[in-house]
Amino acid sequence: MRSTTRRWRRRTLAVATSTLAAGAFLVAAHPQAGGTPPPAVPTLADEVPQLTETGVTAGPASVSGGGTSTVAASARSVCAPGAQWLRVRFTELSLRGNDSVTLTGSRAGSFTLTARHWPGKAFHTRAFEGDCVRVSAALADPASRFVIDAYQAGDRPLAAATTTVAAVGDVCGSSCNQTAPLVKNMNPQALILAGDNAYSSGTLTEYKNNYDPNYGQFKAITYPTPGNHEYNTSGASGYFDYFGTRAGERGKGYYSFDVGDWHFVALNSNITRTAGSAQVTWLKNDLAASTKPCTAAFFHHPRFSRGTHGDDSSVTPFFQTLYDAKADLVIVGHDHNYQRYAPSRPDGTRDDVNGVREVLIGTGGRGYYNFDQSSAAVQEAGNTNTFGVGKLTLTATDYRSDFVPVSGRTFTDTATGKCKKAVSSPGFSVGADPVSVSVKPGGTASVTVTVGSTGGFSSATALSVSGLPSGVAGTLSPSTVTPPANGSVTATLALSASEAASGTATATITGSSGSVTHTAALSVSVGAAGGEAFADDFETDKGWRLDAAGSDTATAGRWERGDPEQTTSTYSNQVKQRGDTTSGANCLVTGRLAGSEYGVNDLDGGVSSMTSPLFTVPAGGKLTFSYTFAHGDNATSADYLRIRVLDGTTPATVFEKTGSATEVAGVWQTATADLSSFAGRGVRLLVEAADASTASLWEAAVDDIRVAG
Repeated sequence: MRSTTRRWRRRTLAVATSTLAAGAFLVAAHPQAGGTPPPAVPTLADEVPQLTETGVTAGPASVSGGGTSTVAASARSVCAPGAQWLRVRFTELSLRGNDSVTLTGSRAGSFTLTARHWPGKAFHTRAFEGDCVRVSAALADPASRFVIDAYQAGDRPLAAATTTVAAVGDVCGSSCNQTAPLVKNMNPQALILAGDNAYSSGTLTEYKNNYDPNYGQFKAITYPTPGNHEYNTSGASGYFDYFGTRAGERGKGYYSFDVGDWHFVALNSNITRTAGSAQVTWLKNDLAASTKPCTAAFFHHPRFSRGTHGDDSSVTPFFQTLYDAKADLVIVGHDHNYQRYAPSRPDGTRDDVNGVREVLIGTGGRGYYNFDQSSAAVQEAGNTNTFGVGKLTLTATDYRSDFVPVSGRTFTDTATGKCKKAVSSPGFSVGADPVSVSVKPGGTASVTVTVGSTGGFSSATALSVSGLPSGVAGTLSPSTVTPPANGSVTATLALSASEAASGTATATITGSSGSVTHTAALSVSVGAAGGEAFADDFETDKGWRLDAAGSDTATAGRWERGDPEQTTSTYSNQVKQRGDTTSGANCLVTGRLAGSEYGVNDLDGGVSSMTSPLFTVPAGGKLTFSYTFAHGDNATSADYLRIRVLDGTTPATVFEKTGSATEVAGVWQTATADLSSFAGRGVRLLVEAADASTASLWEAAVDDIRVAG
């Protein structure tokens, strides 16, 4: 916006704290679905940064303990009802001697924390399957203490929870305008840079004039490392000035962060890196402290390369330390080409069990180097004439690495691998979506049952349901499923209620494979014929998912549930984003914050979508809702606010508003849509907004959705 006025609401931020006697244990109560929403979880100053997977929510917890001379604290749990998995945040973990804290997922996964794990730092653990994590402590030293203050919860099976990291080196260069769109299209959680980011000397002017016009748009998600060209400027001052705290401590430039269940380490291969150096000592301690099952490192100079620079033995201490810690991936640059190596020991010997895979991605936009050197390691793939960006698709157990070429080029490469410290014993989980369903007398409803694999599990799993209300029958189709290794498979539970059906019950969906069984709880209620099937005033989190299909293209102003801030344009003297809602404080809104200048915090770059929980449409079903949309005189008919019904994976549009070359102010309005053709079927609502075609100003919001018969 050209100018704005802002309306602020007072918010209360609550974090549970307690003072406990030695040996005591405290666990916070957690809100049930539809209850009071958890307060926001604050970011701490001395915290290992944690980037999350799509669909992750956060909430508060309060579990803490202190030791006695011989007593082990009794177990308590952190729970998020209906979640597929949890990870918890420690704000303090001060363990002495052999004292420990063990975390166990209610479905699968266990990990024991000791004195080496992140002393003095706040951190998030790895994820554990199930909607609860049991916390048990063996504390013999009175000085031992721990505090858990928050959790993150996933709404997809852990095997299907992915994060995306873009990776590239040797960037700007004369052709980084070709590779920047690749990063934008990936919409990654993070962008890692393998050095030589702004040619040819990494001055601040070169960063501003060469790098920023193309890659500056990703600065908020960028995790850089410096290359040798950055050090053509004394102390790499241009690099540290441009990236600020993102580059780590000035003069050092090494740091770490977490993405999902991966631990990433940024190293500086331009400063001292001998085995006894401060950097390598830090690296050893950092890797030992991590609780994540998967590890990646990135830096500039490659240990192995067939390019012009060849193998670089000076980074062997990096590689040795990573190998000893069972790291999985190394991303490097320096040679201006693409190379992928087999998992290797530090001397280059192939080691498919414990080796570290190096991927050299020096293809960001600076010339090309040929393969004119030999290497001690085994090169599995390579290319010397294609600019491109690496796309890392990461789960809690494995990775996929893709080379994505610039437009007009055809070379691609794909590699996969499993994390060495991930869950190795085969297992499976069972989940239900939704976790609560209502069925009318004489009516039907459907629930999606997901069986997820861990540790390579791929055996037939029989499904059954028990404990349904009187008069309600359940049929699973198929009744036996076989998930792919480290993947997931779904079945449909069809519920049918007789005319005399009544009551509410918590049913149990059971998966059995051999002697192993896992279950998921499903709340089933029989309501009056017709009635309300789904309603959301957005005051609490009902389980909507952002970009559920993973196909959104918007780069800013995406949908979120929150308290919108009013934005007024003096260009047209119109309120574009409303600062009110039709009820309560929250709504579904595109980029809820006010813009400080024209076009800031509005929807940009394409489509953003939100998908509702599954519900069954009643006979005569009708959708009612409130909405507002606004745009500038630069909008087109390609811009829209749209509501569609997802019947399986097939969308049907039931409401749409499109843009035009006329200023439109934000005004709350109501609308209805006939859903009777979907009666008796389990569907989801898909709320979409698009700033498509050319860039334009676009704001939208939705509130008070209701589906009833």
